Amino acid sequence: TYVSFEEQLAACQELIRAKKVRYIGVSNESAFGVCMMAGLAKQYPELYPKIVSIQNSYSLVVRKDYEAGVAEACFHHKVGLLPYSPLAGGSLSGKYRDGQNLEKSKARLTMFPGYMERYLGSLNEAAVNAYCELAERSNLTPSQLALSWCYHNELVCSTIIGATTMEQLEENIKAYDIKLDKSISEEISQIYKKYTDPTKAKNEE
Repeated sequence: TYVSFEEQLAACQELIRAKKVRYIGVSNESAFGVCMMAGLAKQYPELYPKIVSIQNSYSLVVRKDYEAGVAEACFHHKVGLLPYSPLAGGSLSGKYRDGQNLEKSKARLTMFPGYMERYLGSLNEAAVNAYCELAERSNLTPSQLALSWCYHNELVCSTIIGATTMEQLEENIKAYDIKLDKSISEEISQIYKKYTDPTKAKNEE
């Protein structure tokens, strides 16, 4: 069912006036949506609140959709990015390489089958292998490489992480203290040139 931007923002304004929320953000939104909502809030501030954040998928293997247009809209309208899935459904941790750990009942790619085709039945497998190999050469874990890149990205305000064990949580937090040097960043750029949008490209091998 289609719900207009005006109706969405008006409902959020009611929540703010009722002091149930302080600020509002959007999720999985497009550049058009960001511009429309920002424009409405600017033109009718008494009716519609300003969106302050956007929660979109963003990682080493899911970048193009955000960077190709949404990022510019967010910068212009001062909307901060709070990326979710910085490990691309866990695939960038390297734990699913060559089908490993998929048989475990708590594996995210098993619990949520929709992830399977996107992250395993695509060129994402090759991209993940390339990033994992770079991490190994750099004496980092695959998760540290992926999270550090996301944490310190100039487009990112904060990052939404998920962990099912204390060990994973500790690794996720410690990755914030790791800053990638110029040579690693350059290698990431080279891998990105080869695998620009891997989750949308079918693996023909």
